[in-house]
Amino acid sequence: MRTSNSIKNTIVSILMSAITILIGLITQKIFIEMLGTEYLGLNGLFTNILSMLAIAELGIGSAIIYSLYKPIAENNETKIKSLIEFYKKSYRIIAIIVLIIGLAVMPFLNIIVGETEIKENINILYLLFLFDTVASYLLTYKRSILYANQKTYIINIIHILYLILMNSLQIIMLIITKNYIIYLSIKIVFRILENVIITMIANRMYTYIKEKDIEPIDFETKNSILQKVKGLIFHKIGSFVVLGSDNIIISTFLGVATVGLYSNYNTILQAVNNLFNQVFSSITASVGNLLVEKKNDESYQIYKKMLFINSWMYSFSAIAILGLMEPFIKLWIGKQYLLNYGVLIMLTINFYVQGMRKTPNTFKEAAGIFHEDRFIPIVESAVNIIASILFLKLWGLVGVFMGTVISSLVLFLYSYPKYVYMNIFKRKYSQYLCEILKYVFITLFNAIVTIIIVNKVNFVSNINTLLIRGIIIMILPNLINYFIMRKTEEWNYLKDIIKEFIPLKG
Repeated sequence: MRTSNSIKNTIVSILMSAITILIGLITQKIFIEMLGTEYLGLNGLFTNILSMLAIAELGIGSAIIYSLYKPIAENNETKIKSLIEFYKKSYRIIAIIVLIIGLAVMPFLNIIVGETEIKENINILYLLFLFDTVASYLLTYKRSILYANQKTYIINIIHILYLILMNSLQIIMLIITKNYIIYLSIKIVFRILENVIITMIANRMYTYIKEKDIEPIDFETKNSILQKVKGLIFHKIGSFVVLGSDNIIISTFLGVATVGLYSNYNTILQAVNNLFNQVFSSITASVGNLLVEKKNDESYQIYKKMLFINSWMYSFSAIAILGLMEPFIKLWIGKQYLLNYGVLIMLTINFYVQGMRKTPNTFKEAAGIFHEDRFIPIVESAVNIIASILFLKLWGLVGVFMGTVISSLVLFLYSYPKYVYMNIFKRKYSQYLCEILKYVFITLFNAIVTIIIVNKVNFVSNINTLLIRGIIIMILPNLINYFIMRKTEEWNYLKDIIKEFIPLKG
């Protein structure tokens, strides 16, 4: 059942991400044509500001989903109801807090945004973003039971329909009206509809969660959740600073138009990243279920499989980004939207480094390790801000992303080996370091060989350049990975998995 749900979740997640990528590219192209780069930059900037406000969520959602694994395994409906009710009350309070903090930010918007030619009132646009965020907290809590029950695929199917309908209407209205306010309002309406539908499905599948006889959450469980929340507060802050502060720093020092140019690259990077995020989030509940059973050896074998697949996915994707990003940008929206190639290199390195966090982070979250490493994100955040601003002054936009890469070393060199590798698997630090470095050196070698070859392919036609480079990148890096890894234990694991599930398709 665990494996079956993971496969369902993964397949639907990949489908959702593919549709998201396609729709996102179409929508963004039309968005730029209808409204311009400054609006795109403002869109990215306000999204990051509201991501900052999401710190108020405190990680309650993650803590409660982790707390649901055991009662679900034991079929303890009483405790499940108590946890979901606690989730609902907590999120109502959070919605109010986010609203208050969000309103408090408004007097500083002109400083953050800087000079702009955007015709609409900045405060009204920001309020629409704020309302969208606040509304998302009010009806989202019942998703938790679907996540914890390994039913992520149901949520993703609804999200696919949400994306198709919302973006289609947004595109039509952009073409007809060129009105940014209408564009944002459509998003709010569909966000509410999506949450309502998922709530109805959860109520239908688990009818007992609608019952009114709900016992207060017991002291031990509440204390456990609060302890994890205390740790998750720091993780939320760290996650925002490291992954969400770039647009704010760029806007403040280089202007909102530069944010718009970066947003085009980031759209593609996030599309690929979200695709892989869905894969890993799809199996988090299964890993959590496994760790509850205290099967350390089996957990380690799964970790090795995941790390191998993790590395292959991000190694190939990073090489594809380096080789295909520029001809794709030219074909998609035009060469005037290209950034310096040095920026692309640093964005790709950052993409790969962040990607290699997926496997250890999946196990850390599934194991409920939030409190133990609570101070690590603060160190990571401090390093990121200081390094990004310092390097920005030296190397401009390249320096911003260089700071993000350097800050991630705190996790790779200290946090993950101590709290995941040695804590969960009882393995040595040297073994962890060898496994990580092995994949890094393979990726580096693969990238150098492939990029040297594909950079010699430049036709007058952007589409011919993209196609020929794409064919080379589809074949060469994967062949190199195969010949290097074909005799390893990890590759045999992957072959066994493929052999196991091919009959199921038949």
